[in-house]
Amino acid sequence: MNYFFTADQHFGHANIIKYCTRPFATSEEMDEILIRNFNQIVKPEDITIHAGDFTLHKNREEVQKRYVARLNGQHIFLNGSHDNWLRNDKSIQQIYQLRIKELNDQLIVACHYAMHVWPQSHYNSWHVYGHSHGRLELHGKSHDVGVDTNCFYPVSLEQLVEIMRDKPDNPNLIRN
Repeated sequence: MNYFFTADQHFGHANIIKYCTRPFATSEEMDEILIRNFNQIVKPEDITIHAGDFTLHKNREEVQKRYVARLNGQHIFLNGSHDNWLRNDKSIQQIYQLRIKELNDQLIVACHYAMHVWPQSHYNSWHVYGHSHGRLELHGKSHDVGVDTNCFYPVSLEQLVEIMRDKPDNPNLIRN
């Protein structure tokens, strides 16, 4: 089992192609390529944290059939700014915290929105986010996992380890 992180797929959203200069002719083409890319690397036993803006569609059953059922693995969805299909589900969170025992109990905090500080950032926890479509330069151990900044693929835990290795410590790190 592996973990993956992603955001801002905007399935079915034709205008996102123009807004983010995505290299697709139609939303249908974009959807199919995003699904193909996802399934190339995510296996059925893997878990993916979707940090918001999965789709603009409002009908949960339609989203399940059209997109979720076609994606490999298990899924944890966080509310984004366009996830109306999740609005009535009280179990959907804004922030998700994942502790990786194999990485010395490294804490990863996922949220649709980028934060300057996040839970345990003063202990060098990691932060993954979306929403900004690659337009922010944050400091410390944070990374935009949106598809626009990751070649339209989700980011694996192994990739995230490499990314965070090269980033500076969080500015609010408490040093012993």
